[in-house]
Amino acid sequence: MRPSVDELIDKVKRNSNPENLGMILVHNGIVRESSRSGERVSEMELSFDSEKLNEVVSEIEKKDGIEAVEVWINKGRLKVGDDIMVVVVAGRFRSDVLPAFEELISRIKKEVVVEKEI
Repeated sequence: MRPSVDELIDKVKRNSNPENLGMILVHNGIVRESSRSGERVSEMELSFDSEKLNEVVSEIEKKDGIEAVEVWINKGRLKVGDDIMVVVVAGRFRSDVLPAFEELISRIKKEVVVEKEI
């Protein structure tokens, strides 16, 4: 079941040292009606590698200035408008959080999820 963004943020706040928490970024990826190449998409089949996800999250959590990372990824047959994933990265400063956030989303897309547009 998909956790709400508020639930993920609350979890991060509860489990973080407030001295190290100055920024929380959230990404909510959804199924678009068109692919990057402009082709029409009606559905997507999505799966992911849980072990690889845990490995990637662990690496991001070890970065300097990162306090917490939470990731939820959907799976199965998804329709346009359905949530693909929710990613939360929290840390000290924007200069710590932004690059880690961007790296995490890119690595999830390249190394963790397997998607097929239908």
